[in-house]
Amino acid sequence: MHRPAERPEPVQEFFSIGDVCEMTELKPHVLRYWESQFKFLSPAKNRSGNRVYQRREIEMVQLVKHLLYSEKYTIDGARQKLDEFRKSGGLKPAARQGLEFETVQHLEQDLRDILAILDGDAG
Repeated sequence: MHRPAERPEPVQEFFSIGDVCEMTELKPHVLRYWESQFKFLSPAKNRSGNRVYQRREIEMVQLVKHLLYSEKYTIDGARQKLDEFRKSGGLKPAARQGLEFETVQHLEQDLRDILAILDGDAG
């Protein structure tokens, strides 16, 4: 019996502001504010006028979040740091590193939550 080859799911290329908020754990007003502060954050708009983000923009959002929330930069300081990355050619690696850092933080929090549940069940 011959089965047709399964096609892989297409990779999603564009994301709504709601998708990005869910992925980054940010509120829409924060993203919109950051768009006004960081010129490279300018998502395209679809025919309905809604923002659509690409993967590279989400990586940049994660990097900005990392600089502001984890590294404690001000908006101006984060802007300067991003300019340094851009001038040195290290912007893309820095964006990936920021994404990895955020992912590890989420995993650590999930593990703490699981341990808390297990500790509660054991007691």
